[in-house]
Amino acid sequence: MGESTVVLQEYFARQQTSAADLPDPAPLLRGLTQGALEALAGVREVEQLVRWLSEDAYRKLVVRVNLSARARSARDVAPARPVFRILSLHHSSPSDGVIEASLVVAGPGRVRAVAIRLEGMDGRWRATTLAVL
Repeated sequence: MGESTVVLQEYFARQQTSAADLPDPAPLLRGLTQGALEALAGVREVEQLVRWLSEDAYRKLVVRVNLSARARSARDVAPARPVFRILSLHHSSPSDGVIEASLVVAGPGRVRAVAIRLEGMDGRWRATTLAVL
């Protein structure tokens, strides 16, 4: 690879963004949690979350959503909007431009944990990991 190719790749590659240049992550963490739970319940299209997820996180969420849809279909259960309340949200920053968060979500008869890792990329937060436990 020539020097100009390397420069072009660096210019067009994803650019890390400092946390100082990004908004408060809490509203995004709450919104992503709500969106993921609604997608898993079958009342939101997972594509609506693609803007806020890395490719890997999006693919993994799509697999979970598809498995949930199959399970609902096998039990002949219609999708229903989940009723839940976020009981707690904790986040920390292991390095600049990175947020690791855990949320505890209570629904009818069940409490779940959601783990999210946000990274500042191209001037906005993107979830590189999103796990609903």
